[in-house]
Amino acid sequence: MLTLETRRLLLRPYMSADADFVLDLYSRMEVQRYIGNPPKLMQNRSEALALIEAWHRRDDGTCGIWAVQDKGAGKLAGTLLLKPIPASGPERQPSGDIEIGWHFHPGSWGKGYASEAAAAVLQHAFDAGLPRVVAVTNPANSASMRVCEKIGLQHHGPTDRYYNTVCEFFTADAPRA
Repeated sequence: MLTLETRRLLLRPYMSADADFVLDLYSRMEVQRYIGNPPKLMQNRSEALALIEAWHRRDDGTCGIWAVQDKGAGKLAGTLLLKPIPASGPERQPSGDIEIGWHFHPGSWGKGYASEAAAAVLQHAFDAGLPRVVAVTNPANSASMRVCEKIGLQHHGPTDRYYNTVCEFFTADAPRA
């Protein structure tokens, strides 16, 4: 997987050594409350290791799941995702769209890390030739909606076309050369 860098952040593949961070992040209701329908808290380290392995399988050179690390402190701050988004329906088939998303540790909230990391991954997506990227947020997740706006995604209102739930829908089209 491609490693990306910003002024403050390193976006790199997750490693098995990161399992304790993954467990801490995804076992917190304040992180999970907007993820999934209903939210599911991670229970143990083996789940974290399995998730890291699943994330590695998503890497196709363009799409992937990155660990976001504060370069100054050397500590992990969160996760940045660029992946196919499933369509609503009983089979959750691929929708044909590519989704950008983020999950950050509460200790990293309010520092601009999500916007900084998401902008880098959005640029990576367009540099790799993706024509459009989508984002969806829980309608109550105002913080993620602000990140979408900060990185230039356009808000299109609610949709039920993904994840078998109603989400706020955002898109960004690749800049024209």
